[in-house]
Amino acid sequence: MARKKQFEKPLHGDKESLRFATPEPIARYRAQRLRCRALADISCGIGGQTVFFAQQCEFVYAVEIDPERIEYAKQNCEMYGLDNVKFICGDALDPKVIEQIPAVDVVFSDPFRPPEEDERQVSCLEPGIPNVLSAYGEKTKNFAFEAPPQMPPERIPFDCEKEYISLDGQLNRLTLYFGGLKQYERLAVALPAGEGLISKALPLPPVRESEKMKLYAYEPEPSVMAAGLLPELADSMIETVGPFAGGFELFRVDKKRLLFTSDALVKQPMIKHHYLVLKVCPFEPGEINRFLRDRNVGSVVLRAGVKPEDYWEVRKEVEKGLEGKKTVHLFVKEGRAILCEVIFQD
Repeated sequence: MARKKQFEKPLHGDKESLRFATPEPIARYRAQRLRCRALADISCGIGGQTVFFAQQCEFVYAVEIDPERIEYAKQNCEMYGLDNVKFICGDALDPKVIEQIPAVDVVFSDPFRPPEEDERQVSCLEPGIPNVLSAYGEKTKNFAFEAPPQMPPERIPFDCEKEYISLDGQLNRLTLYFGGLKQYERLAVALPAGEGLISKALPLPPVRESEKMKLYAYEPEPSVMAAGLLPELADSMIETVGPFAGGFELFRVDKKRLLFTSDALVKQPMIKHHYLVLKVCPFEPGEINRFLRDRNVGSVVLRAGVKPEDYWEVRKEVEKGLEGKKTVHLFVKEGRAILCEVIFQD
């Protein structure tokens, strides 16, 4: 079975494992960050991450409790021509398993967690982080754990770096770094570009909020929002244009979506979309359609404020007769429509 979308070479694995396998850009990024002499990959699954650890490290110990999945991991390493991995089938906390692993530079753990929960908690991880830290404490002081990215930093009760990763504009992974691997308190990364934003040593004041949309709108990378780094992002944008070019304020579209807005134009790598605000008007699909017809617009992306059951009907009405080449993003807040055109397209 293959998941061509995620990996250059189709991986061997069962349907569930392929679904949750770490995407290749993230697996490569992590392997480069954790590059060392010897690494233990706990709960390695079908080896999607193991492959890239083995490409960067001299030797890898791969532990997996499921016999079928560890066989897939062996096949995947063989497919990549790797022979520097020792596979150990068993419970990662079993002393008989632990004694097969010598002192290593890094222990990485991708623990099991339920596919869905009402609220993600550290306690949902199995094996638990405290248990792994205790069991492998004599092997190394450097640990990295994958955790659900929906957990905000304040819900993580450990002295560790919290690295939130977005991939292609979507929040994808959270990695926790302990010991000598910890470099920052919080870090947001955007892949595949590889850009990052780190937390400041001293807390920055919160970004001022506004109910008025200005000339430009900026949609932050979701990893920035997950990491709680909106003040750092605003600060970096002000540094780019200068303090006298106009401030950056938050415009909340709804509980989940927010935009920066400003009269200053700036290009920032941790911004997912840079917009020119075309119009702010009452949300009347027919009127919006008439406005767009003379502006070379061909499609409209409804971003917020429309009930799911009304989505296609509204989109059909606002796109009626549009034959242009441009795409407009439509946000709706409390009966107001914000029409935005993406700028700085790659």
